Amino acid sequence: MTVSIVRFGGSNCDRDAERALDHLGIDAEIVWHEDGLPADTTGVVLPGGFSYGDYLRAGAMAAQSPIIDEVESLAAEGVPVLGVCNGAQIGCESGLTEGAFTTNESARFQCEHVYLRVERDDTPWTAAYDEGDVIEIPIAHGEGRYEIDADRLDTLEAEDRILFRYCDENGDVTDAANPNGSRHNVAGVLGDRETVAVMMPHPERATIPHVGMTDGQGVLRAFE
Repeated sequence: MTVSIVRFGGSNCDRDAERALDHLGIDAEIVWHEDGLPADTTGVVLPGGFSYGDYLRAGAMAAQSPIIDEVESLAAEGVPVLGVCNGAQIGCESGLTEGAFTTNESARFQCEHVYLRVERDDTPWTAAYDEGDVIEIPIAHGEGRYEIDADRLDTLEAEDRILFRYCDENGDVTDAANPNGSRHNVAGVLGDRETVAVMMPHPERATIPHVGMTDGQGVLRAFE
């Protein structure tokens, strides 16, 4: 019963994820991508960082690693899979979720606290919240702008697969509250299964009280 946190060359949030899950009493293990997933894997985190230096496109090279085939197989069985920041980019590049993450509208790296509105409360990732709740989570990315063509975005909206949107502290979804120019303020989306999700903000950095925020705990409790 172990959550496997997949480390690639350039990952730098794997230890953060391990500490956050440990704080919640969830057994977690960092796994080097070339070693494959342990047989007792009951959840997968694709952590943040700069896998392969973000060459080609952020997440594009890591998405070709053989371990992603294993992740996809577990995802198809309903095992919870979460991609965060660079892990979200890998998730999109590998087809685990729709869309892509590209250069911020500001064309600069942004590290700040943002507000997210919970769009659904009936998924493993949001069961600890109520729909419409506003949570505060940090971001740290240069390529966090969510892009998708209009037809596929309409499909995501129709299928209720938007998990979080950037908003202001009152829950209003506005251009001013959108830190990177993401389409429709999208901050997190679901895959074909509700047990698969990617998000650009970092819930693992908002889990341990002495770090300063705990609003991200509910996301990681999906692995309990």
